[in-house]
Amino acid sequence: MEAIVMEYSGNIVDVVNKEIFQGKIFVEDGVIKKIEKCDVQSSKFILPGLVDSHIHIESSMVTPQRFAEVALQHGVVAVVTDPHEISNVCGEDGFNFMLKDAALSPMKIFFGVPSCVPSTSFETSGAILNAESVKKLLKKDNVVCLSEMMNFVGVLNNDKEVVAKINAAKELNKPIDGHAPAISEAQVKQYAAAGISTDHECMTLEEAREKIKYGMKIQIREGSAAKNLNALAPLFKESPEKLMLCSDDFHPDDLMKGYLFERVKTLVGEGYDFFDVLRAATLNPIKHYNLNVGLLQKDDSADFVIVDDIKNFNILEVVIDGKTLIKDKKKFFEVTDNKPINNFNCKKIKTSDIEIKSKTDKVRVIKVIDKELFTESFTGNLEIKDEKIVSDVKKDILKIVCLNRYNLNSKPAIGFINGFGLKFGAIGSCVAHDSHNIICVGVDDSSIVKCINRIISNKGGLAVVTGQNIFDMQLKIGGIMTDTSCQAAAQKYSSLSILIKALGCKLTAPFMTLAFMALPVIPKLKITDKGLFNVNDFQFVDVITAAQAAGAVLS
Repeated sequence: MEAIVMEYSGNIVDVVNKEIFQGKIFVEDGVIKKIEKCDVQSSKFILPGLVDSHIHIESSMVTPQRFAEVALQHGVVAVVTDPHEISNVCGEDGFNFMLKDAALSPMKIFFGVPSCVPSTSFETSGAILNAESVKKLLKKDNVVCLSEMMNFVGVLNNDKEVVAKINAAKELNKPIDGHAPAISEAQVKQYAAAGISTDHECMTLEEAREKIKYGMKIQIREGSAAKNLNALAPLFKESPEKLMLCSDDFHPDDLMKGYLFERVKTLVGEGYDFFDVLRAATLNPIKHYNLNVGLLQKDDSADFVIVDDIKNFNILEVVIDGKTLIKDKKKFFEVTDNKPINNFNCKKIKTSDIEIKSKTDKVRVIKVIDKELFTESFTGNLEIKDEKIVSDVKKDILKIVCLNRYNLNSKPAIGFINGFGLKFGAIGSCVAHDSHNIICVGVDDSSIVKCINRIISNKGGLAVVTGQNIFDMQLKIGGIMTDTSCQAAAQKYSSLSILIKALGCKLTAPFMTLAFMALPVIPKLKITDKGLFNVNDFQFVDVITAAQAAGAVLS
């Protein structure tokens, strides 16, 4: 039977040779057999499909297949995903769930093996991936790297387990991703020398330049909570070959609005070189991770997008391996359901479980910075009622609670936080990086307890308490993902976000910000299920600033 040859004509964007020319592309059996330069009567542009160099699909709260449904509509044909979140909850079973689901999608989904499950010993996760597990998972199909090595202290101190994981990746010639925010130049030099090849945590040009100096590549992140594109964009005039675009964490409502082409459009519109920008989302990640994704070259797999122009980048058609998956906003593939998995073992709490008795009113306070994962801290004075410290809505110093979801006998960790701006009620979630324990902020103990207990009843998800009413979003898969469509997830998530804004919160992404308040690897002050944690000093600290001197007691 004679093979069918598909022909595509338009303005061909060649990112390898940095040229645009009119011509035709001939595709046979999913491969580009010939590219012919010739005059064509078409105003359309044919470009390589875009690649997200680092994303946690779980943060979109949907499965890989459901994620792909939307990402493909935005012209993203491939991602390098780190299933760190579900692996922290369910271990190897969680990793394999993501692999299996991704294999059912026509999108090219590549995986990194989580290097830090758990991220540190300062929190409780649902599973552990040791060096042997990592080595085994690195050998699986479509696994292309060792994902973000956030235990930079372990790297710098030559921790035996950390070194074993790094060596396992080196033996297989797979790159090692980094995660080391705000470390010193001497530490950057040592970190890079250990074999760490990328970093997506840079907030400033100085930090990024330092890491580039020592051979690392910078993944410029523009996610739901952390937005670093504006700050790092000037790097496109300095070291474009060292750059990749990534999202890291992207919630469902943001995913529905747009994706990487929005970043490309912004950068090109600001005057940065068209090819330098496009390469950061195509050539650079494909070469760095050795991905089986086409670049519109002869004998490449036929992976490309067709757009109306190179100013607005409106998607007309998306092709992967020669198959049209999206055309005129219609999809030509199906989604297969998968059986959910979870790991939840938690009992409900009482208001007495989260009371703080003290003779002093001075407390350490986490200070939230909108659109950033970093926090600051300060000492706050709070009112004492019946020998118990209470939140102060006027000062915007509210109670924050983190509860271990994996152990029935765990006690809540309690702290205080500034920046959420709630006037009443509470918000909570067990989408809480990295171990996904339950985290909640509220103006009073009753609201906090209601919120946490609803999440426990649902075995995961999100909840908002507004007086007597409780609104929620159940996440059946690991307590962090839903089996519904991204559109349905986005609608539910958006409705909860609107409720939170009505409670007085002015944060851009309240749930995303809350999710990172439990992450003990990004400075400065965070809270895990084990207590209040000073990331800079890597040690736990008292909630009461003068606890011993004042005779304070945490009840």
